Amino acid sequence: QVQLVESGGGLVQAGGSLRLSCAASGRTLTRYTMGWFRQAPGKEREFVAAIVWSGASTSYADSVKGRFTISRDNAKNSVYLQMNSLKPEDTALYYCAADGARWEIRTGEYEYDYWGSGTQVTVSS
Repeated sequence: QVQLVESGGGLVQAGGSLRLSCAASGRTLTRYTMGWFRQAPGKEREFVAAIVWSGASTSYADSVKGRFTISRDNAKNSVYLQMNSLKPEDTALYYCAADGARWEIRTGEYEYDYWGSGTQVTVSS
């Protein structure tokens, strides 16, 4: 079992930045590819970014490429999402998730085994 807790969300103006953190307990995150997903009101949850266990490979949704950066610190059992140049359309509840296929990056939410409860990001125009 892995417990995931997100933090770092908040209200920010368009063009601003936020850094989300995901702290894990229960098992070492080196067992997992880690992903970030988001869900806006009235929309389905969507893939944002993911990073394999070693940090050697990452993947991003087209909508966030060049603006968001995913990283991880296995010594701290944590994953991060640096979000720059935020837009109102980035407003959503952001979730951290763990996928046991630690050598792969998969973008489907049903591939992920463990989820946090989310942190809200609101971008005002």
